[in-house]
Amino acid sequence: MLELVDATVIRDDRPVLDRLNLTIHEREHTAILGPNGAGKSALVRLLTHEDRPLAEGDGPPAVRVFGDTRWDVFELRAQLGIVSADLHQRFVFGNNEGRVTAEAAVLSAFFASQGILRYGRVTAGMRARAADALERMGVSHLTRRRLDEMSSGEARRVLLARALVTQPRALILDEPTTGLDLVARHAFMERVRQIAREGTTLILITHHIEEIVPEIQRVVLLRHGRIAAAGATADVLTAAHLTALFESPVAIEQNEGYYYARPGT
Repeated sequence: MLELVDATVIRDDRPVLDRLNLTIHEREHTAILGPNGAGKSALVRLLTHEDRPLAEGDGPPAVRVFGDTRWDVFELRAQLGIVSADLHQRFVFGNNEGRVTAEAAVLSAFFASQGILRYGRVTAGMRARAADALERMGVSHLTRRRLDEMSSGEARRVLLARALVTQPRALILDEPTTGLDLVARHAFMERVRQIAREGTTLILITHHIEEIVPEIQRVVLLRHGRIAAAGATADVLTAAHLTALFESPVAIEQNEGYYYARPGT
């Protein structure tokens, strides 16, 4: 699904991703874990072609997504469903100022936009698929309600429906539960677990270890734009690895496939 070869991204004259090498296969559910400033968001922007790596020399291409090096951005966005707190903020506080209904938000995925483009033709088939996606995420009762009238948990599930309506090959979750309370976070992640079990490749970008659901088989630790460790979840989520990652003692516990971290001594 994704291959990075010596990928470097520079921002403000410093590398936010530094010669990063990473391969993720389709249906290999993966968590990218790291502290703030580790380069996680830059990795998402590289994946979606919002950022470009430094120009390659004669070596292999720095970025391949689904085996290809060149994508039309609109075509790529149909293959990658994305949910993030940042996207939520853009829908509610952006140009639309929250006036987008749940149905319109989901339909906008067909046009890779945040709101229906004036020249976009919404078909009956699109409306049917949007209704099905909202039903699947348990928010069909919110079809006509505006996003700024919903709770954060409800709006985030609408954005999850939006991410899935184009039947993407992969779902990218970038800090997806930021701003959600305990109950809303649990409800959201349970929906994510079902999506992973149904076969959509899941990539979770987070600094919350407890968000790493049991369906995730692989964890990549990112620190200062480089991979600090990568491998099977049980092998990577250890006190030693996490202590080095966060540069502070960390104790970790495991229960029924979930991992929980706390400050160590």
